[in-house]
Amino acid sequence: MTGVTLKNIVKRYGAIEVVHGIDLHVEEKEFVVLVGPSGCGKSTTLRMVAGLEEISGGDVTIDGRRVNRIAPKDRDVAMVFQNYALYPHLNVADNMAFGLRIRRMPKSEIKTTIDEVAQILGLTEYLDRRPADLSGGQRQRVAMGRAIVRHPKVFLFDEPLSNLDAKLRTQMRAEIKRLHNRLGVTSVYVTHDQVEAMTLADRIVVMNDGRIEQVGTPMELFNNPVNTFVAGFLGSPPMNQVKGVLTENGANIGGSEIKLPHKLNGQAGRDVIVGIRPEHVTLSAGEATSPLPVSLDLVEPLGSEALLHARFGGAEVVFKAETNGDIGHLSGVEHVHVPASLVKIFDAETGRAMSFGA
Repeated sequence: MTGVTLKNIVKRYGAIEVVHGIDLHVEEKEFVVLVGPSGCGKSTTLRMVAGLEEISGGDVTIDGRRVNRIAPKDRDVAMVFQNYALYPHLNVADNMAFGLRIRRMPKSEIKTTIDEVAQILGLTEYLDRRPADLSGGQRQRVAMGRAIVRHPKVFLFDEPLSNLDAKLRTQMRAEIKRLHNRLGVTSVYVTHDQVEAMTLADRIVVMNDGRIEQVGTPMELFNNPVNTFVAGFLGSPPMNQVKGVLTENGANIGGSEIKLPHKLNGQAGRDVIVGIRPEHVTLSAGEATSPLPVSLDLVEPLGSEALLHARFGGAEVVFKAETNGDIGHLSGVEHVHVPASLVKIFDAETGRAMSFGA
């Protein structure tokens, strides 16, 4: 079983600890994405798996084998970097074949392997070109091809799409997903882009300040964030978070009461953060919805939908609304409505999600 296990992994630079004893298991053939802000330790964690960073404490296991003291070349992993790391003087075929030649693979096998992988990645007609003659997306496919030809047990991706423009990133995301579905190789992918994480991952690992905040499927994390950090990091735009106070019937925000579908069990008077996803509001009232009086500031049309920037409960909030081909009807919005079942409540002091009796 080609899984990857991190057990109590620690990374220190001198006296400074930047990864604080994290635990994670990646199943065989699983695509796991490490996501978080810059400096959260995600790339450092990936580099420890690859063997490019020394492990200060804990164990990394690949395919059941402890690899702490094993050289990167002997871990049977392949890494795709942000900056492509191609040899500029070699053509595409030679770049892809370089590692195979180092391993002394027979020339006939090398050619067969290169041709097969080039066909998969749509690089057949570019095999004689050098990196300078390729687009950014084509260079990234060459870097991926160089990893694929090795038939590794694990793929490691370190922000491979960061240097591409928005259109190419969208295209390459789809290609990476199709490639994983076709090859089925265990993959660990690092990004700061939550859209990449949501679209690519079987499971997402949200990291912050060298610690794992939450692990789960994209929709588990989107629908049930464990704290305000995860709630604010995943989603585009992120979840609105407004200060409020619990009442006997719900949550009070600046004089407006939001219904909750739970029994509060004597929690009235407790300071909380009320979380509302921009996608979860409507412009019309419905069953078990709460009206929220808003002061509209800006309407951003995006085509089929628009972003409504407003103020509510003393905070700046953003909501999504359908345009129906026109934004004229949105300029007069004074209330939005949120279903009670979709409101999230977090403890104001700890930021942790709160649960109540049914």
